[in-house]
Amino acid sequence: MTTAHTGVRATRSLPERIAARAGGTVMRLFLVAVGLFWLLPTVGLLLSSLRDRSDIAASGWWQVFSHPGQLTTTGYDTLFHNDKVMHSLLTTVLITVPATALVILIGAFAAYAFAWLEFPGRDWWFMVVVGLLVVPVQVALIPVAKLFNALGIFETTVGVVLFHTAFGLPFAIFLLRNFFAEIPRELLEAARLDGAGELRLFTRVVLPLGGPAIASLGIFQFLWVWNDMLVALIFADSGNPPITVALQQQVRQFGDNVDILASGAFLSMIVPLAVFFAFQRQFVSGVMAGAVK
Repeated sequence: MTTAHTGVRATRSLPERIAARAGGTVMRLFLVAVGLFWLLPTVGLLLSSLRDRSDIAASGWWQVFSHPGQLTTTGYDTLFHNDKVMHSLLTTVLITVPATALVILIGAFAAYAFAWLEFPGRDWWFMVVVGLLVVPVQVALIPVAKLFNALGIFETTVGVVLFHTAFGLPFAIFLLRNFFAEIPRELLEAARLDGAGELRLFTRVVLPLGGPAIASLGIFQFLWVWNDMLVALIFADSGNPPITVALQQQVRQFGDNVDILASGAFLSMIVPLAVFFAFQRQFVSGVMAGAVK
């Protein structure tokens, strides 16, 4: 077998052998180039936020490499003394964290019920949840606005959290239910024989095994809520908006303050990036597990 394998290698031409050996190196270089290309906007925003307004208007951000003296933190100093923008960051946190936590908590309970509990109409109810995935957010804006106005939570942080929670639940239930359903039935039956009830089974067996999927869901939900502007623009308090709306208002009021806007945009980008990199291992594990299953 070794002789045959050597004979096959000997029959390959020199260009083919070079291409085979260089294939891995070429692919790595290609992936590195693609990664650097996707990082360019982020790097450009960071360097723009560290330049003066006049420098931004006069030349591109790449001029920093030939003129490093252009780097300054004036934009960030001004931004940190802008009370409206800084309060908007706190508002964004107060919206994003509860909306993400509620979606994970309620979605995990509902997914477990759809995966392992027997109740009338279970499959039909799950089909309704799947059908809700195709409902666009824009369809519900006016009806939900009227409902929130009648309840007295229109233009409040609570209203924004409830809206994001409601529209995040269908995807959360769909994702977690499919993941929970792949847990071996024998494992759950063994826990039941040991006297574990449904709540204990859910908290001690299902949740630990579903950690990667829950981490992936948390990242998706966090990024969606943090970067949202449409829902915040309609339902949030106009006097204390989240960061996306606050930056939009700064553009309208101070269109020439490009340095401050660049600093604010990069500051709002740092938080979701930090969350993603902090949980990237769990995110990859969840995606790979879903792909294998």
